[in-house]
Amino acid sequence: MSAKPKPRAGAAKMAPVGAAEPALLGPIPRSGSETLLLVEDEEMVRQLVARVLRELGYEVFETSSGDEALSLSDSLDREIDLLVTDVVMPGMSGRELAEILIVKRPATRVLFMSGYTDEAIVHHGVLDGEAEFIGKPFTPQELAHKIRGVLESSGNGDARRQPAVE
Repeated sequence: MSAKPKPRAGAAKMAPVGAAEPALLGPIPRSGSETLLLVEDEEMVRQLVARVLRELGYEVFETSSGDEALSLSDSLDREIDLLVTDVVMPGMSGRELAEILIVKRPATRVLFMSGYTDEAIVHHGVLDGEAEFIGKPFTPQELAHKIRGVLESSGNGDARRQPAVE
């Protein structure tokens, strides 16, 4: 397809850590201790997301590309509990990265993030409709709740399953 999905307005922005918490989400859960692999090609976004995740208690390894993420994964002697990856990146896409990483580390769960709407991503065949997804911009509270939800989802593989989209 030649048409690309349009990014959301302000897609590279994220609300500051001290921003007011949305009433529906409640307080930020601070019980994270899992190991996360964060892959984001935009440095400012990657640094901000990594900082928020570390403040939540997660151990975060960060890279700017799929190739770097795979290399880092190969060098780690511990489990990666969650891959948090941008969907649209130069070179390897987030979906391609997830498909490769899941073969090597089948227990790793996946959370995709993008400035494109989830409907646009699915419509253009970038992700399967079952993928765990958070749209940018997001608040630290939204990110915290989404990550906890993915990590605590049942062990039936839903958060890991990423079939190729034809």
